[in-house]
Formats: sequence, structure tokens, C-alpha cells
Amino acid sequence: MISRRKMLQLSPAMLGMGFNLDRSWLHLLAGTPAKRFKIGACDWSIHSHSQVEAMALAEKIGLHGVQVSLGNQENNMHLRQKSVQEAYLQAARQHHVQIGGLAIGELNQVAYKTDRKAQQWVVDSIDVAKAIGVKVILLAFFNNGDLKGDEEGTNVVIDRLKLVAPKAEKNGIILGIESWLSAEEHVAIMDAVGSPNIQVYYDVANSHEMGYDIYKEIRWLGKDRICEFHAKENGYLLGTGEIDFKEVRKALDDIDYEGWIMIEGAVPNGAEMFDSYVKNARFMHNLFGA
Repeated sequence: MISRRKMLQLSPAMLGMGFNLDRSWLHLLAGTPAKRFKIGACDWSIHSHSQVEAMALAEKIGLHGVQVSLGNQENNMHLRQKSVQEAYLQAARQHHVQIGGLAIGELNQVAYKTDRKAQQWVVDSIDVAKAIGVKVILLAFFNNGDLKGDEEGTNVVIDRLKLVAPKAEKNGIILGIESWLSAEEHVAIMDAVGSPNIQVYYDVANSHEMGYDIYKEIRWLGKDRICEFHAKENGYLLGTGEIDFKEVRKALDDIDYEGWIMIEGAVPNGAEMFDSYVKNARFMHNLFGA
């Protein structure tokens, strides 16, 4: 075998002579390519909601990183504190994983459409995302925050997103809407706000539960309107339930998506979380080559 260093020394002469390199040698010239997909998990799904210990657990499971929560009402959205941010960053470095994304799940209880302090959380979360080096913030719209069939609430959300979108754009941060809405309903909100930094956080299990054609929706939305994905099953390991993840992979290939895919749920009834997530991570790594 010729070494990469030797190959680099020889390559100018070879190329000058029209030397036809076998494609299997190209990686020696190009180096190791960056991975197209990164596999993480939601901190709440690995029993570590708002806990810095999620970083150590992600390393043990075999994940690339964690989608971390901004916090909850009890800790006053603690990731807004510089000391908490540094603790997460230090833990990520120590355990060789990444903070893969930020989420405000508390919006399911303190609804964005009705509570003004929720708007402040979203505004502040942009500063947090920039400080911890993430690009996507998940905004949750379930339970008290559900928008399905709520025209008045949806209009309030549109108005509030219009106010926060310029800050998101200035800082290069995407605000991802995760809800029970269809692809068309999501796009109606995005068009009304008029910002490329408001996108869909696509959860395959939620959309499947609502009866949407998830493979068609992914292709219709495309990579410019989907910021990130949840790989999720309810009560099954990934690959053993109702979602055809091979078809999901094909759809992601068709739209040229690259980036984070966060595992959520996917623990069978009565099964241990840790063992389930080791299996889920292995399944995702195998399927997505990550």
C-alpha cells in the first residue's frame, strides 16, 4: 500500500502525465470526508431532561450528540445562564459528543400562542443557541400549545414569529416548528411569517400518527423547509414499528438532506431505556452510514 503522504508527493506528477488514478485511491488525496448525517437523541428521551449528565450518557450509548432542553419553569430555563452553558460545553468536550440542538419543550405547557413569557424564552434561546454553537431550536406546539384547528392561536404565533425572526436571521439560527400540522399547514405559517429561518422540525412518528404520507411530505417540503428530523417510534425500537426508515432514508436522499437526526421515544413497553437506545443508535448508524 502507498501511504497518503507518498501519494500527495506523487500526485502532481501523476496528474501532469494524465495518470489515471483508481477511484478507490481518491480518499487518500481528499482525506476523510465529513459525515453526512449525525445521530443524536433528545435529552428527555434518555431520561436526562435539563441534565448535563446527558452528555456522558450519549457517549455510552454511542451517539454523536444530544438535543438539549433550554430548561423548564422550575429551573427558570437554566441554559440562559452562562455557567450552565459552560458546564454543558465542558461535558460535551469531556465525553467527545456534541450539543446537537436546542429544544423548548416547555412550550407544550406554557403555550407560545397565549403566554408572553414563552415569547421571551424564544427570544433568549437564540442567544443561547449562538453561545453553545447550535443552529436549530425546536419550538414545540403540543398539548396546551397545539395549533391544529386553532386559527386564532395560529395567527398569534405568526405575529410573534414575525417579531423574533429578524433576530434569528441576524444570528443564523433556525426556529423549527414541531406540531400536529400537515406539511401544507406548516408552509402556510412559514409563508405568512416570510422568513427563511422559520422551518419545519419534522417528526416522522407524529406525522404518521396524523395519517400524513410522511415520505411524500418530506419530498414536498424539501431541505430548504425542513431544518431537522426526529427519528421516532412509539412503543417500538426503530426499524421494528410502523415507520419504514429505509423509505425515510430514500426520501432524505432525494432532498439531499444532511445534518442531525435525533432519536426520540423508541422504547418498547417494559424495556430498559439504555439497552433500547444502544440498539436504536446501532440501527441508525447502520442505516444512515453515520
